[in-house]
Amino acid sequence: MLSRSNHKIRVFIADDSLIVREHLVTMLDELVGIEIVGQAENVTEAISAIQQLRPDVVILDIRMPGGSGIDVLQTIKQDEVAPIVIILTNYPYSGYRQKCLQAGADYFLDKSTEFEQIPELFERFEWTK
Repeated sequence: MLSRSNHKIRVFIADDSLIVREHLVTMLDELVGIEIVGQAENVTEAISAIQQLRPDVVILDIRMPGGSGIDVLQTIKQDEVAPIVIILTNYPYSGYRQKCLQAGADYFLDKSTEFEQIPELFERFEWTK
């Protein structure tokens, strides 16, 4: 659960595709109460920035330069207060889905068929008071 004390939902986007990152920023900018706090295009940048910025939500691709989004997922889910992680991938294979969910992913979406579900996810998040 996220803690929301009159602050915006802080979102970090990690994807090697600039087009995908820009599309996500445009989509999330239309939602009330969302703040994009950072972006990364590779694994090293993503881990470093996420640990420093401590976002509420991370949107994470599986395949990125410098390793795997699964590496990022496993690292950030070890933090005491781990973010909600949405895996957004062009590789929606059941093996990846299972590995990501076991590593702590909260959601696993296929970029080609489920991309537009992201705003709905933000509306469904449970908030503590």
